[in-house]
Parts: sequence; structure tokens; C-alpha cells
Amino acid sequence: MKAYKSYLFDLDGTIYHGNKAISSAIQFLNQLELKNIPYGFVTNNSTQTPDQVAKKLTNLGVKVEARQVVTSSIATAAYVRKHYRDVSVFVIGEVGLQEAFSQYRQDSIRPNLVVVGLDRKITHDKMSVAARCIVNGATFIATNPDRMITQENGLVCGNGAIAQAIAYAANTEPVVIGKPSAEILHTAVNQLGFNALETVFVGDNYETDILAGIRAKMDTIHVQTGVTVSCQSFDEQPTYSIPSLINWSLL
Repeated sequence: MKAYKSYLFDLDGTIYHGNKAISSAIQFLNQLELKNIPYGFVTNNSTQTPDQVAKKLTNLGVKVEARQVVTSSIATAAYVRKHYRDVSVFVIGEVGLQEAFSQYRQDSIRPNLVVVGLDRKITHDKMSVAARCIVNGATFIATNPDRMITQENGLVCGNGAIAQAIAYAANTEPVVIGKPSAEILHTAVNQLGFNALETVFVGDNYETDILAGIRAKMDTIHVQTGVTVSCQSFDEQPTYSIPSLINWSLL
């Protein structure tokens, strides 16, 4: 085990399952707090604001501020600020994404960018407008590629399903910001002032969390508390794989 100066965590499957905390993770976060080791959270969820995510974590017993939370909406807005100036946008998404792009000029006719996040009230008209704008030259950006996500009533379609439907219609693949893209981790490291070489990313899902860490050239801890139970069959391995965070010691 290595002594890291800062930690980044995935949420669902790593810190909690739905609305139920993973006790070993909460205990570990409390240890980090006691030792003054900084930490932050990275989520592909584009529907919620950092304030909403922080409130949920607080209710589960985590000491956290909104600035410690990087959603795929926040990372997408950071990507746009970095690469584009003076652009108009057409946004599909819920409050987390709408708030992140509230300062941009909205345009449903000829926007410079089409930004797509999960919208649980998606309509044929919204998808048609997005595809039409992309065909007319708008750059297509998706907050994240999640095929399905877990809700209280079971698995439901994620943003990847919406983005791929629009991509098929427009015959254009999107720029993807969320995990497994490294972009969201770069945003988190920059926002929190961490050194990527001294930071470890903790997650449960190999295909999103661990791959994002590998692509960002960061050390990774795979916890066997969520989607991926074993990483042995994959060519690229996490730096560590442990049953849960109770098995990780702070040196």
C-alpha cells in the first residue's frame, strides 16, 4: 500500500448503494477527515447539482462541501470553457446540467454546441432538435456514456442510450466527458488542487471508474462493493483491488 496525499472517490457502488451507505466507506472517509487528508467525489450523474450531491453525502454521515463534488455536468462545462469562447448551446438535461450551462446563450436553431445529459422527460421533439442542430454543424458533446443506471425500481436507461439515439440520427459520435474518459478526472484534480501523481481514484466499476483512472494515468483502487467483483480478466489492471475500504490502511 502507498501513502497518498489525496483521494478521489466514485459514489454509487463505492460510497453508497442507492440511498444506503456502505459503512466501510463512510468509516474510511471519517479517517481521512481526522488525518486532514483531502478528498473529493467524481460522479457521472449529470442530473444533480454539487449541492444536491453534497447534501445526500452529508445525510449519510460524510463531511463534505459542494466544491468537493465534480459531476459530469460540472466537468462538461469546464471542458467547454477550456476549448470554446463565446458559444451558444442547445442543452438536453436536468437541473444539474441546466445550472452548469445557465450562463451560456441558449439556441435551439443554430447553436455552436449540443450538450446532452440524462433527461428523464426526454421527448422525440428534443431529440429531433438536437440531431438537426448537429447535422447543421453543431459540435456534439455528451456528459457521460452510461448505458443503464440503477434506481429504486431497478435498471433504467442512462444518458448513453439517449446520446447514442441522437448520434445514430445525426450520424455523428459525441465528445464524451464522463468516465471512462480521463477528462472528468482532470477536471476534478484541477478543481480541488490535487497533484494527480499523489492522488488515488477509488471506484467499483472497472469499465467506467478504473478505466478512467488508467486513462488519466492515476493510481486506482478497485473496491469489490459494486458492479465489478473481479478485475482478473481485464488486460489493464487497477493498481490495487480490495474487498472494501476497510481493507485499506492509511500509512
